[in-house]
Amino acid sequence: MTGTFTGRHITLILVAFFGVVMAVNFTMAYFASATFGGTVVDNSYVASQQFNGWLEKARAEKALGWSLDTVRTPDHHVIVSIAQGAAPLPFATVTALARHPLGRLPERTLAFRALGGGRYESLDALPAGRWILHLRAVQGRWQINRIVDLQ
Repeated sequence: MTGTFTGRHITLILVAFFGVVMAVNFTMAYFASATFGGTVVDNSYVASQQFNGWLEKARAEKALGWSLDTVRTPDHHVIVSIAQGAAPLPFATVTALARHPLGRLPERTLAFRALGGGRYESLDALPAGRWILHLRAVQGRWQINRIVDLQ
């Protein structure tokens, strides 16, 4: 051996090792806090108390026989098709609240125009990427609410 292993060597090795560990931890903590868009619910206890009510509303809505499909056009508009059984829903008022899953982009409210045959197109385009749509279609006293994951 040409050199001896001294206390200086072990000190440099330990400082370098823990420096790398700390740099990775601080970087990951920064990215985790910078990309999280907020809370899913403000109070999880209150949300858990309302959960059975949400399930009952979903069952009542399912019993009506509504179907709702969404597609995205090449120019990033959203097309919604609504029917009850085989009959399209032609005269509904359709709105949506579009949220980016991690809150990176601000949420947007979408209005829709009727295309005929139970099809509705958003007036505004959504930027490319994944969006969660909270859709609401109202016709008279009937109302359908759906949450759609739009890719």
